[in-house]
Amino acid sequence: MKGIILCNGLPPKAPLLRMHLEEAQLFIAADGGGNTARDLGHQPDLVIGDLDSFRPSQDDDFEVIKDTDQETNDLEKALELAAKRSVSHAVVLGVTGQRIDQTLKNLSVLKSFNDQFDTLVFEDNFGTMFLLPRSYSAELTEGTTVSLFPLSGRVEGIHTQGLKYPLRDESLENGIRDGSSNRVISSPIEITYRTGDLLIFVGRDETQDEF
Repeated sequence: MKGIILCNGLPPKAPLLRMHLEEAQLFIAADGGGNTARDLGHQPDLVIGDLDSFRPSQDDDFEVIKDTDQETNDLEKALELAAKRSVSHAVVLGVTGQRIDQTLKNLSVLKSFNDQFDTLVFEDNFGTMFLLPRSYSAELTEGTTVSLFPLSGRVEGIHTQGLKYPLRDESLENGIRDGSSNRVISSPIEITYRTGDLLIFVGRDETQDEF
């Protein structure tokens, strides 16, 4: 089952949200994400969070769950609920932008919840982020931006194929070396690695003018 979680960061463009909602069986707004949903002309199935940002309206027709636990942020609360309601493929929107500390926290949440879903993807108006499995292959348009980041410390034994700047049994490490702003030169691209947590960012296809 596919679920959409909308957070209170930089709002997704309306066509991006609409595209995912057409495929989703559950739409969760994380606290202030409920305001964003309303602003974009949609009602979530429910809103969950400590409700310090959500503005209720008399026209709301959905469940609201208040969770005041300060050990978890609103995204964690939403992901926990999505997992309990049998979501296997989760797409999180509105998860970047605004406060940088919250964006960094959400990347930590991505790592901690990744194994609870078949796929867990962060998406914004510029592209898609997710943790790579040990072996990954994808058909991507030539010229697409691909960035690789070691999410926690060091990632070793990285091999890439189809990128302008290849890696051959090499390492990336926080504060020392990352793999930002690479480009697809042939497809499919292939990425493998031995150890660590490797985050990929795939830039949005610039031919998709609707986004």
